[in-house]
Amino acid sequence: MRFVRYGEKGAEKPAVLDAQGRLRDLSGVIGDLSGAVLGDLPQVDPQSLPLVAGNPRLGVPVAGIGKIICIGLNYSDHAAEAGMAEPDEPIVFMKATSALSGPYDTVLLPRGSQKSDWEVELGVVIGREAKYVSKDNALDYVAGYTIVNDLSERAFQIERGGQWTKGKSCDTFGPVGPWLVTPDEAGDPQNLAMELDLNGAAAQRGNSASMIFTVAEIIAHLSEMMRLEPGDVIATGTPPGVGMGMKPPRFLREGDEMVLRIEGLGEQRQSVARDG
Repeated sequence: MRFVRYGEKGAEKPAVLDAQGRLRDLSGVIGDLSGAVLGDLPQVDPQSLPLVAGNPRLGVPVAGIGKIICIGLNYSDHAAEAGMAEPDEPIVFMKATSALSGPYDTVLLPRGSQKSDWEVELGVVIGREAKYVSKDNALDYVAGYTIVNDLSERAFQIERGGQWTKGKSCDTFGPVGPWLVTPDEAGDPQNLAMELDLNGAAAQRGNSASMIFTVAEIIAHLSEMMRLEPGDVIATGTPPGVGMGMKPPRFLREGDEMVLRIEGLGEQRQSVARDG
């Protein structure tokens, strides 16, 4: 099934997509797509639910996200593009939850930004508490999959003396969605085509088959370090084609438009503007 949240920011309601791609209101069945609900998502006939009128804004498809955990250099072809060796174990950093944004919301370049960059990523949403799990059963803890644009201000990330989190956590730098797709519908997370277009031209092209560490391996590894909780989002790395890797580098500017797609998980679309 494909779950969504719709409405103005801070007032979103849960919904599900029917076979025709129309929104069906789920607020009479669950309070929201958060917490324990993610471990037992409702199995309902979408046709039995009220049809949502119009074309409302879509928000982040999960509420109450406690952590956004990101994996760096997790694609062999992206590591080569960056001129860096493949890591021996997952590179882990955090993205502030205040960066969360809807899949079609405007991306705002922070003050002083000259090197803001794009990254299409497979997002994994945790459905139930996971601690010390093995890779053999790690996928049992997944509520579903989504798209994450792990936007990055490269100067903040690399040149300002701190951890990567600095460049990853600017407001609006965490678009998630449009859908939360259950594992049975998403299929094999290690064989999903991924792409990002910038102003109508191909930028990123890849497949999750090129991950150095699989989704199952990532969940198992993280669960050794920290308790994973329902609603936590893991951004699992990006394929090649980021602006930093272009020759010469090409970074985001006002008026740019990004379109992100992952096979079976829908499409994001964001325009770019300046913050403040």
